[in-house]
Amino acid sequence: MVVGIDTCLSACAAAVLSDGRVLAARSEAMARGHQERLAPLVREVMHEAGIGFFELDLVGVTVGPGSFTGLRVGLAFAKGLGGALDIPVAGVGALAALAEPVEGRAVAAIDAKRGQVYLQAFESAAPLGAPEVLPLEAALEQVANLGAAALVGPGAALLAPAAPGARVLAAEAADPAAVARLARAGGPPRPIYLRAPDARLPGT
Repeated sequence: MVVGIDTCLSACAAAVLSDGRVLAARSEAMARGHQERLAPLVREVMHEAGIGFFELDLVGVTVGPGSFTGLRVGLAFAKGLGGALDIPVAGVGALAALAEPVEGRAVAAIDAKRGQVYLQAFESAAPLGAPEVLPLEAALEQVANLGAAALVGPGAALLAPAAPGARVLAAEAADPAAVARLARAGGPPRPIYLRAPDARLPGT
């Protein structure tokens, strides 16, 4: 059984899967406060699923790109849970999780602010390249060249002008069940930042 966790974007979310079947899932919209809400949310989802933590064999967690604070909260919790249960922890890209439910070609996009976009292209959930952070103009050009059949994620609307007629699925966060499904083929639980944080020390 797998628990999938997402705190990278504008939600705190978790889902439990058994052999690909969703036993329970919950996603709560929030811009901040993930640290306080995540552990109770996971407990609630596990209770709803009707299983104990000892029955889990894998923890999946989104590793970015996205909110620096949010992804660190998710990673710290996932690693702590995996360590306590002595089970592996798999990292899942936030862009991959956004694109996972989409059939055919898709571009997952997150508004990175400062005139930039995080994006990655997929074909039936298989990545066509690595995640990138690009100026909006370059991202629009890339989407136009790809001829994307779908644009998905909180940055999808920014790219819509480059793909007239494309489906725009402006999900604000990934489905935690998608995180759990991708966890079986996930990588090391290491953060994907793509750029330096916006925060600066005083005087720098």
